Amino acid sequence: MDQTGLVLEGGGMRGLYTAGVLEYFMEQDLYFPYVIGVSAGACMAATYLSRQKGRNKKVNVDLASDPRFLSFRNFVVRREIFGMDFLFDIIPNQIVPYDFNTYLEGKEQFVVVATDCHTGKSMYFQKKDVESNLLTILRASSSLPFISRAVPYKGRDLIDGGLSDPIPIKKAQQDGYKKNVIIMTKEAEYRLNRSKWSRLLPVMCRKYPRVAPLLQERYKLYNDTVTYIESEREKGSLLVIQPSRTIAVKRIERNHNKLFDLYNLGMKDAKAQMKNIEKFIKTN
Repeated sequence: MDQTGLVLEGGGMRGLYTAGVLEYFMEQDLYFPYVIGVSAGACMAATYLSRQKGRNKKVNVDLASDPRFLSFRNFVVRREIFGMDFLFDIIPNQIVPYDFNTYLEGKEQFVVVATDCHTGKSMYFQKKDVESNLLTILRASSSLPFISRAVPYKGRDLIDGGLSDPIPIKKAQQDGYKKNVIIMTKEAEYRLNRSKWSRLLPVMCRKYPRVAPLLQERYKLYNDTVTYIESEREKGSLLVIQPSRTIAVKRIERNHNKLFDLYNLGMKDAKAQMKNIEKFIKTN
Protein backbone atom coordinates (compact mmCIF):
# COMPACT_ATOMS: atom_id res chain seq x y z
CA MET A 1 0.00 0.00 0.00
CA ASP A 2 2.88 2.38 0.78
CA GLN A 3 3.93 2.22 -2.88
CA THR A 4 0.50 2.65 -4.48
CA GLY A 5 -0.65 6.03 -5.76
CA LEU A 6 -4.10 7.36 -6.61
CA VAL A 7 -4.50 9.34 -9.85
CA LEU A 8 -7.65 11.37 -10.52
CA GLU A 9 -8.88 12.68 -13.87
CA GLY A 10 -10.91 15.91 -14.14
CA GLY A 11 -14.09 16.37 -16.13
CA GLY A 12 -16.20 19.16 -14.65
CA MET A 13 -19.48 17.86 -13.25
CA ARG A 14 -18.53 14.37 -14.39
CA GLY A 15 -16.28 14.50 -11.37
CA LEU A 16 -19.32 13.33 -9.38
CA TYR A 17 -18.29 9.83 -10.47
CA THR A 18 -14.94 10.32 -8.72
CA ALA A 19 -16.76 11.72 -5.69
CA GLY A 20 -18.78 8.51 -5.45
CA VAL A 21 -15.71 6.31 -5.70
CA LEU A 22 -13.89 8.32 -3.05
CA GLU A 23 -16.93 8.27 -0.79
CA TYR A 24 -16.85 4.48 -0.86
CA PHE A 25 -13.10 4.55 -0.15
CA MET A 26 -13.78 6.70 2.91
CA GLU A 27 -16.45 4.27 4.10
CA GLN A 28 -13.85 1.51 3.83
CA ASP A 29 -11.18 3.66 5.52
CA LEU A 30 -9.03 3.28 2.39
CA TYR A 31 -6.51 6.11 2.01
CA PHE A 32 -3.61 6.12 -0.42
CA PRO A 33 -0.22 7.59 0.57
CA TYR A 34 0.00 9.62 -2.64
CA VAL A 35 -2.87 11.38 -4.42
CA ILE A 36 -2.58 13.49 -7.57
CA GLY A 37 -5.55 15.17 -9.21
CA VAL A 38 -6.58 17.54 -11.97
CA SER A 39 -9.45 20.03 -11.86
CA ALA A 40 -12.61 18.33 -10.52
CA GLY A 41 -10.50 15.31 -9.55
CA ALA A 42 -8.33 17.49 -7.32
CA CYS A 43 -11.40 19.11 -5.77
CA MET A 44 -12.97 15.77 -4.92
CA ALA A 45 -9.62 14.56 -3.55
CA ALA A 46 -9.39 17.53 -1.19
CA THR A 47 -12.57 16.42 0.59
CA TYR A 48 -11.39 12.81 0.55
CA LEU A 49 -8.16 13.88 2.26
CA SER A 50 -10.03 15.95 4.86
CA ARG A 51 -12.05 12.79 5.57
CA GLN A 52 -15.40 14.60 5.34
CA LYS A 53 -17.86 11.91 4.39
CA GLY A 54 -20.80 13.21 2.40
CA ARG A 55 -19.26 16.63 1.75
CA ASN A 56 -18.68 16.16 -1.99
CA LYS A 57 -22.33 15.23 -2.44
CA LYS A 58 -23.53 18.23 -0.42
CA VAL A 59 -21.41 20.60 -2.48
CA ASN A 60 -21.70 19.17 -5.99
CA VAL A 61 -25.18 17.63 -5.99
CA ASP A 62 -27.25 19.47 -3.40
CA LEU A 63 -25.91 22.92 -4.31
CA ALA A 64 -25.61 22.44 -8.08
CA SER A 65 -29.02 24.01 -8.72
CA ASP A 66 -27.99 27.22 -6.96
CA PRO A 67 -27.45 29.85 -9.71
CA ARG A 68 -24.34 31.02 -7.90
CA PHE A 69 -22.83 27.58 -8.56
CA LEU A 70 -23.49 27.29 -12.28
CA SER A 71 -25.51 29.60 -14.52
CA PHE A 72 -25.47 31.74 -17.65
CA ARG A 73 -25.96 34.75 -15.38
CA ASN A 74 -22.52 34.09 -13.92
CA PHE A 75 -21.08 34.37 -17.41
CA VAL A 76 -22.89 37.62 -18.15
CA VAL A 77 -21.84 39.22 -14.86
CA ARG A 78 -18.38 37.72 -14.30
CA ARG A 79 -17.45 36.05 -17.59
CA GLU A 80 -17.47 32.62 -15.95
CA ILE A 81 -20.09 29.85 -16.13
CA PHE A 82 -19.14 28.40 -12.76
CA GLY A 83 -19.28 30.84 -9.86
CA MET A 84 -15.66 30.51 -8.81
CA ASP A 85 -15.95 32.80 -5.76
CA PHE A 86 -18.97 30.80 -4.65
CA LEU A 87 -17.20 27.48 -5.17
CA PHE A 88 -13.80 28.32 -3.75
CA ASP A 89 -14.63 30.87 -1.05
CA ILE A 90 -18.25 31.00 0.10
CA ILE A 91 -18.94 27.25 0.11
CA PRO A 92 -15.73 26.03 1.82
CA ASN A 93 -15.60 28.91 4.29
CA GLN A 94 -19.31 29.39 5.08
CA ILE A 95 -21.88 26.96 3.66
CA VAL A 96 -20.16 23.55 3.83
CA PRO A 97 -16.98 24.32 5.80
CA TYR A 98 -13.82 22.56 4.72
CA ASP A 99 -11.82 20.86 7.48
CA PHE A 100 -8.40 22.35 6.84
CA ASN A 101 -6.98 21.01 10.10
CA THR A 102 -7.72 17.37 9.30
CA TYR A 103 -6.40 17.83 5.78
CA LEU A 104 -3.14 19.38 6.97
CA GLU A 105 -2.64 16.78 9.69
CA GLY A 106 -3.00 13.91 7.21
CA LYS A 107 0.16 12.06 6.21
CA GLU A 108 -0.87 11.64 2.57
CA GLN A 109 0.98 13.48 -0.18
CA PHE A 110 -1.31 15.57 -2.37
CA VAL A 111 -0.36 17.01 -5.76
CA VAL A 112 -2.62 19.40 -7.70
CA VAL A 113 -2.02 20.00 -11.41
CA ALA A 114 -2.47 23.39 -13.08
CA THR A 115 -1.23 24.92 -16.34
CA ASP A 116 0.95 28.02 -16.63
CA CYS A 117 -0.69 30.33 -19.19
CA HIS A 118 2.58 31.97 -20.22
CA THR A 119 4.65 28.83 -20.76
CA GLY A 120 1.97 26.25 -21.51
CA LYS A 121 3.70 23.90 -19.09
CA SER A 122 2.23 21.81 -16.29
CA MET A 123 2.67 23.07 -12.74
CA TYR A 124 2.59 20.50 -9.94
CA PHE A 125 1.73 21.93 -6.54
CA GLN A 126 2.66 19.86 -3.52
CA LYS A 127 0.66 19.89 -0.30
CA LYS A 128 3.59 21.19 1.73
CA ASP A 129 4.11 24.13 -0.63
CA VAL A 130 0.54 25.47 -0.69
CA GLU A 131 -0.77 24.82 2.83
CA SER A 132 -2.51 28.18 3.18
CA ASN A 133 -3.32 28.50 -0.52
CA LEU A 134 -5.13 25.23 -1.18
CA LEU A 135 -8.36 26.86 -2.36
CA THR A 136 -6.47 29.15 -4.75
CA ILE A 137 -4.63 26.21 -6.33
CA LEU A 138 -7.80 24.14 -6.61
CA ARG A 139 -9.49 27.10 -8.27
CA ALA A 140 -6.61 27.45 -10.72
CA SER A 141 -6.65 23.75 -11.58
CA SER A 142 -10.40 24.03 -12.26
CA SER A 143 -10.37 27.23 -14.34
CA LEU A 144 -11.46 26.20 -17.82
CA PRO A 145 -10.42 28.51 -20.70
CA PHE A 146 -13.13 30.85 -22.01
CA ILE A 147 -15.62 30.03 -19.23
CA SER A 148 -13.34 30.97 -16.31
CA ARG A 149 -10.61 33.52 -15.79
CA ALA A 150 -6.98 32.62 -15.18
CA VAL A 151 -5.93 32.63 -11.53
CA PRO A 152 -2.90 34.74 -10.54
CA TYR A 153 -0.51 33.01 -8.15
CA LYS A 154 3.01 34.10 -7.26
CA GLY A 155 3.60 35.93 -10.53
CA ARG A 156 2.00 33.27 -12.71
CA ASP A 157 -1.39 33.05 -14.38
CA LEU A 158 -2.80 29.54 -13.97
CA ILE A 159 -5.63 27.63 -15.65
CA ASP A 160 -7.04 24.12 -15.97
CA GLY A 161 -4.43 21.44 -15.36
CA GLY A 162 -6.18 19.14 -17.82
CA LEU A 163 -4.85 21.14 -20.77
CA SER A 164 -1.26 20.09 -20.13
CA ASP A 165 -1.66 16.84 -18.16
CA PRO A 166 -5.22 15.45 -18.31
CA ILE A 167 -4.54 12.22 -16.40
CA PRO A 168 -1.23 12.68 -14.53
CA ILE A 169 -0.14 9.05 -14.39
CA LYS A 170 3.39 9.76 -15.62
CA LYS A 171 3.92 12.34 -12.88
CA ALA A 172 2.84 9.78 -10.26
CA GLN A 173 5.35 7.32 -11.71
CA GLN A 174 8.09 9.96 -11.76
CA ASP A 175 7.36 10.63 -8.09
CA GLY A 176 8.18 7.01 -7.33
CA TYR A 177 4.76 5.35 -7.43
CA LYS A 178 5.11 2.53 -9.92
CA LYS A 179 1.72 1.06 -9.01
CA ASN A 180 -1.34 3.29 -9.29
CA VAL A 181 -5.10 3.21 -9.08
CA ILE A 182 -6.63 5.60 -11.61
CA ILE A 183 -10.15 6.97 -11.40
CA MET A 184 -11.35 8.10 -14.82
CA THR A 185 -14.60 9.98 -15.45
CA LYS A 186 -15.23 8.71 -18.96
CA GLU A 187 -16.12 5.27 -20.24
CA ALA A 188 -13.47 2.89 -21.61
CA GLU A 189 -14.43 3.54 -25.23
CA TYR A 190 -14.25 7.32 -24.95
CA ARG A 191 -11.80 9.25 -27.11
CA LEU A 192 -11.58 13.02 -27.52
CA ASN A 193 -12.20 14.63 -30.90
CA ARG A 194 -10.43 17.65 -32.33
CA SER A 195 -12.07 20.96 -31.42
CA LYS A 196 -14.27 22.45 -34.12
CA TRP A 197 -12.85 25.83 -33.09
CA SER A 198 -9.27 24.72 -33.73
CA ARG A 199 -8.49 27.28 -36.46
CA LEU A 200 -9.87 30.17 -34.41
CA LEU A 201 -8.02 29.33 -31.20
CA PRO A 202 -4.90 31.46 -31.93
CA VAL A 203 -7.17 34.50 -32.24
CA MET A 204 -9.22 33.54 -29.19
CA CYS A 205 -6.06 33.11 -27.12
CA ARG A 206 -4.24 36.31 -28.04
CA LYS A 207 -3.55 37.17 -24.38
CA TYR A 208 -1.94 33.77 -23.77
CA PRO A 209 -0.58 32.52 -27.13
CA ARG A 210 0.97 29.40 -25.55
CA VAL A 211 -2.51 28.20 -24.58
CA ALA A 212 -3.77 27.95 -28.18
CA PRO A 213 -1.52 24.99 -29.16
CA LEU A 214 -2.58 23.18 -25.98
CA LEU A 215 -6.22 23.52 -26.94
CA GLN A 216 -5.54 22.55 -30.55
CA GLU A 217 -3.61 19.43 -29.58
CA ARG A 218 -5.62 18.58 -26.49
CA TYR A 219 -7.39 15.68 -28.19
CA LYS A 220 -4.08 14.09 -29.17
CA LEU A 221 -2.62 14.45 -25.68
CA TYR A 222 -5.71 12.98 -24.08
CA ASN A 223 -5.96 10.04 -26.49
CA ASP A 224 -2.22 9.33 -26.25
CA THR A 225 -2.52 9.33 -22.46
CA VAL A 226 -5.38 6.83 -22.61
CA THR A 227 -3.30 4.61 -24.92
CA TYR A 228 -0.41 4.78 -22.44
CA ILE A 229 -2.73 3.87 -19.58
CA GLU A 230 -3.99 0.85 -21.51
CA SER A 231 -0.43 -0.34 -22.13
CA GLU A 232 0.50 0.09 -18.47
CA ARG A 233 -2.62 -1.73 -17.36
CA GLU A 234 -1.65 -4.70 -19.53
CA LYS A 235 1.68 -4.76 -17.66
CA GLY A 236 -0.17 -5.00 -14.36
CA SER A 237 1.06 -1.68 -12.94
CA LEU A 238 -2.34 0.04 -13.05
CA LEU A 239 -5.85 -0.60 -11.87
CA VAL A 240 -8.47 1.59 -13.55
CA ILE A 241 -11.88 2.50 -12.18
CA GLN A 242 -14.19 4.16 -14.70
CA PRO A 243 -17.93 4.33 -15.44
CA SER A 244 -19.35 0.87 -16.05
CA ARG A 245 -22.06 2.28 -18.29
CA THR A 246 -22.63 5.31 -20.50
CA ILE A 247 -23.18 8.46 -18.48
CA ALA A 248 -25.60 11.24 -19.41
CA VAL A 249 -23.79 13.93 -17.43
CA LYS A 250 -21.94 16.64 -19.36
CA ARG A 251 -19.00 18.71 -18.15
CA ILE A 252 -21.51 21.48 -17.43
CA GLU A 253 -24.57 19.88 -15.81
CA ARG A 254 -27.17 21.03 -13.25
CA ASN A 255 -29.72 18.20 -13.33
CA HIS A 256 -29.92 16.92 -9.75
CA ASN A 257 -31.10 13.41 -10.66
CA LYS A 258 -28.37 12.90 -13.26
CA LEU A 259 -25.67 14.09 -10.88
CA PHE A 260 -26.97 11.92 -8.05
CA ASP A 261 -27.11 8.88 -10.36
CA LEU A 262 -23.52 9.45 -11.43
CA TYR A 263 -22.40 9.79 -7.82
CA ASN A 264 -24.15 6.52 -6.96
CA LEU A 265 -22.60 4.83 -9.99
CA GLY A 266 -19.16 5.77 -8.65
CA MET A 267 -19.96 4.18 -5.30
CA LYS A 268 -21.38 1.08 -6.98
CA ASP A 269 -18.39 0.62 -9.29
CA ALA A 270 -15.94 1.12 -6.41
CA LYS A 271 -17.72 -1.50 -4.35
CA ALA A 272 -17.67 -3.93 -7.28
CA GLN A 273 -13.91 -3.38 -7.68
CA MET A 274 -13.00 -3.50 -3.99
CA LYS A 275 -11.66 -7.07 -3.94
CA ASN A 276 -9.55 -6.33 -7.01
CA ILE A 277 -8.26 -3.14 -5.40
CA GLU A 278 -7.28 -4.95 -2.20
CA LYS A 279 -5.49 -7.66 -4.21
CA PHE A 280 -3.76 -5.06 -6.38
CA ILE A 281 -2.50 -3.12 -3.36
CA LYS A 282 -1.10 -6.23 -1.69
CA THR A 283 0.68 -7.49 -4.80
CA ASN A 284 4.37 -6.57 -5.04
